[in-house]
Amino acid sequence: MTGAPQRLYIGGEWVEPAGGHYEVINPADESVVGLAPEASRPQVEEAARAAAEAFEGWSRTKPEERAAILDRAADIMQREFEPWTALAQAETGAPTGIARGMQVGVGVARFRRYAKGALEPVERGLPPQVTEAGPMGRAAILGALEVRQPVGVVTCITSYNNPWANPAGKVAPALAMGNTVVVKPAPQDPLSVFRMADALHEAGVPAGVVNVVGGLSMEVGEAAVDSPYVDMVSFTGSTAVGQRIAEVCGRSMKRQLMELGGKGAAIVFEDADLDAAVMGIGTTFSFYSGQICTAPTRVIVHRSVHDRLIEKLSGYLAFMKVGDPAAAGTVVGPVISAAHRDRVESYVDLGKKEGARIAYGGERPVVGDGRGFYVAPTLLTDCTNDMRVVREEIFGPVVVVVPFDGDEDEAVRLANDSDFGLLSYVWSGDSARAFRVARRLRAGGIGVNTIGRNMEAPFGGFKRSGVGRDVGSYALHAYSEIQSIVWTG
Repeated sequence: MTGAPQRLYIGGEWVEPAGGHYEVINPADESVVGLAPEASRPQVEEAARAAAEAFEGWSRTKPEERAAILDRAADIMQREFEPWTALAQAETGAPTGIARGMQVGVGVARFRRYAKGALEPVERGLPPQVTEAGPMGRAAILGALEVRQPVGVVTCITSYNNPWANPAGKVAPALAMGNTVVVKPAPQDPLSVFRMADALHEAGVPAGVVNVVGGLSMEVGEAAVDSPYVDMVSFTGSTAVGQRIAEVCGRSMKRQLMELGGKGAAIVFEDADLDAAVMGIGTTFSFYSGQICTAPTRVIVHRSVHDRLIEKLSGYLAFMKVGDPAAAGTVVGPVISAAHRDRVESYVDLGKKEGARIAYGGERPVVGDGRGFYVAPTLLTDCTNDMRVVREEIFGPVVVVVPFDGDEDEAVRLANDSDFGLLSYVWSGDSARAFRVARRLRAGGIGVNTIGRNMEAPFGGFKRSGVGRDVGSYALHAYSEIQSIVWTG
């Protein structure tokens, strides 16, 4: 799928990268997908400066004009759906069903959502306040208005697990609110993000409002964070990298939106619908090969149904075809890189050393001629909460199972005994208990008898799983500052 080497997008122009190009590798067969650009620090600084210069004009653009550009960009993405989906699949190794349903399509939907979002009210009148005469002046009736204003220049650093949904969920609401952006895509699959820039460029976004830089070097990301022109950083990725970004942001009080790691607890009570629980937990194996921070990777199951759940999960895994993501029937594709495959496999080995038992999987699958970065979906049982495989994010198709013997208090204690708190889950036939337990879990989102998400509900994490909330109107709030205007009359 190689074509012309990709250029950077800076100030409305396609620019040759100062650092040359590097190969983007298809994780399914190790072929070259294309050549991605390597920006220099001065080029990232140029992109940030272009965004800063464009901010005044864009922030004062009528909401209807911003909405029209986002809608036109969505039209272009829909027009190019097939080739851009093929590119995303080649970059990520996602099976066809996920590539079609969760990549470009979600990008289109998010641009449509925030085209409407650009028209949402940004002003809210507050109750007037009567003040008595005193040191602050005469008696008065003070009116007040809450106004949401754009933050300024937003650096969007995106994750590799979905090069459409994740960037669209940052860029579209940021633009809708009147911000300008510098986008730094993940180095493993950046080409799709440049196609998003193509769509915005053709849609008529003014020069400098959107800039896309990239590269393998850490210097590119560092420059996009520490630039004095940048007012906010929106990052999706690992907790470790998020902590480093937050430290840099703290020096100049840059605003932050951080969606970081997860180790989702899935509590399964003795009265749960085990088939429904298995279907939900099983998405860890199938959805992006477990490379998803919201996955229910840490199962906390009542011992009375422990063996039945393991049996059902093992049976579920037996029907999961691991293979070429473009082939019919494939459920589990590769992970993103050889280095990540080795990391996931090292956790499986670590689990065995810690005393866990491999109930299913554990051996590297061979697909086709042996190329590609495939990991066997693996189920680890006999786990305890002090094991590293239980406490650390693996980010692969690996589920760990921890039994409990007591009541809901014990289940809650085990679930909350984690550094992470992004999404957790409860399966129980007793709705009152399920909701009672959900309220006690220290996580930003809870699924009750479902892994589904309401895409208007706030999304984000407790503890080391992040800072801030987005999705729906909450994303518009995330990319805005609140201003108070007070008057007397």
